[in-house]
Amino acid sequence: MSNQFSVTNPATGEVIKKVKIDAEEEIKQKLEMGHKAFKEWAKVNAHERSRLLQKWSDKVKENKQEIAEIMTKENGKPLHESLGEVNYATSYIDWYAEEAKRIYGRTIPANTESKRIIVSRQPVGLVAAITPWNFPAAMMTRKAAPALAAGCTFIVKPAAETPLTAIRIIELAHKAGIPEETVQYVNTHGSIAGDLFTQSEYVRKITFTGSTPVGKTLIQKSADSIQHVTMELGGHAPLIVAEDADLDFAVQQTIATKFRNAGQTCVCANRLIIHEHVAEEFAKKLAEEVEKLKVGNGMDEGTDIGPIINKKGYDKIVDQVKDAVEKGAEVLVGDQYHADDNKGFYFVYPTVLKNVDDRMKIMHEETFGPVAPMTTFRELEEAVEIANSTPYGLAAYFFTNDYRTGTYLHDHLDFGIIGWNDGGPSAAHAPFGGMKESGLGREGGIEGIEPYLETKYLSIGNI
Repeated sequence: MSNQFSVTNPATGEVIKKVKIDAEEEIKQKLEMGHKAFKEWAKVNAHERSRLLQKWSDKVKENKQEIAEIMTKENGKPLHESLGEVNYATSYIDWYAEEAKRIYGRTIPANTESKRIIVSRQPVGLVAAITPWNFPAAMMTRKAAPALAAGCTFIVKPAAETPLTAIRIIELAHKAGIPEETVQYVNTHGSIAGDLFTQSEYVRKITFTGSTPVGKTLIQKSADSIQHVTMELGGHAPLIVAEDADLDFAVQQTIATKFRNAGQTCVCANRLIIHEHVAEEFAKKLAEEVEKLKVGNGMDEGTDIGPIINKKGYDKIVDQVKDAVEKGAEVLVGDQYHADDNKGFYFVYPTVLKNVDDRMKIMHEETFGPVAPMTTFRELEEAVEIANSTPYGLAAYFFTNDYRTGTYLHDHLDFGIIGWNDGGPSAAHAPFGGMKESGLGREGGIEGIEPYLETKYLSIGNI
């Protein structure tokens, strides 16, 4: 087995950098160091932790252009999206720099005059994170910032496809004054990291963003030592357009949520469910706008759609589109490809499919690509049934200007994140997470620091 990863540019197949793979013994040593550092970091007062987090955020902002360029070269997303992700990543550090000072306890009235009951919070310990390739900056800071704010130490295994962004941001954390043993990274294969993290006597919490099957495995393995877990897993987001919706606005927001990062996000709209009375008009407007999107290298000005991360992802997209077309779906735009196995780059042109139905794979499998399949509904109950007919429950979207329709959809959609006339609901100050097989716990908002804290109560007698 090679002792290096080759990090390649998915737009060209060129090797950007070779990254050393940590040996298992090195990873175990880093875990032990993180555990020992916890004893000191947990003692640092909340205001000092807050100051250091804010200084870290400032360092990242100072190096925003450099980090964004690293991200685009290893991830493929357009540079303007990478710049936006750096802002998104620092918003989590900024938020939890403030939340560090708001970890409150409380006093509970006792049931007798001779007692006093006090509740306090304390950090869980060393946190081990595994993060995905599609948001290499934000998915790391969304975990590291609340962990550090709570007083935990932190170690991350970034995705092998995109380790350079996380490495650079952690280097800046050290330059900001956060001790090296307090926030660390390791580079290894995902299965090795999963085994070492879940089997370690030093790790008290596992946090993971990725596929549902891997998440289930981590949950099972972490059970032996009763580690805390936060899981942000797969999605299959529906997007419902009601009869009264503003179609131009709905099209604009559909493009924003569907084609961000070439459709390679867990909250991308995967199934467009359109009222039958407006389906033709919506389809026409959407196809016209999608046809304007520019495909290319993320470093080139004007690029809207970058490459697919690897051949495995590309093959899945091509298979889903082929399956849908063979079963009767109509291609309104797209179903075009530019790929080279020898050079190692894979582009899928943004695609809109009409007349999609329940027999097709694309209605049941997360696509992770720039393909928008459309089906129709007549009654709201039917739209909800289609939307909820999945084991996933991460994100959902709907467009209506009728408060009764909106309230009904909110109440009946089984998803943790819902956008009403909003294709981009994610924010550092709001709780992000899913229902059903889309995960456990929440990241962001005041809820996001809770998984990194233990609750302890003290009953004082004879007072």
